[in-house]
Order: sequence, then structure tokens, then C-alpha cells
Amino acid sequence: MSAASRSESTRNGPEDRPLRYRLITGVDDAAFCERISGLLDRGYLLHGSPAVTFNGTDVIAAQALIWGGE
Repeated sequence: MSAASRSESTRNGPEDRPLRYRLITGVDDAAFCERISGLLDRGYLLHGSPAVTFNGTDVIAAQALIWGGE
């Protein structure tokens, strides 16, 4: 389990509510899509279109999400 996953899974108090806005970036691969899908499953909504760029080796994607739950 990654550090980000651990910190998100141990949130307890009101100060630990999900972020209202998140920008997820990374290599455009299955792992990136799984990260976005997981956040959608937890109540986030896509915010705008994805952006992509090429760094000379990989396609890098960015997707904004907003909290839509509760």
C-alpha cells in the first residue's frame, strides 16, 4: 500500500475530509487510469477534460477531480 493510500484510508476526523479539488498527474498507463477510477468510486467527479503532454519518453496525463460525495 502506498503512503498516499495509507493516509487516505486512515482519515478519521472532520479535518480529514476529502479534498474538494485534486489534480492527478502521471504517465498515461493502466495504473493512472486505476487511480482515477478509484477516486471516482470514492465519490470524486471529473472536472474538465484531461490534459496530456509528451516528455520525450512517455505521455503524461493530468485530470482534475472535484469532491462530489456527501
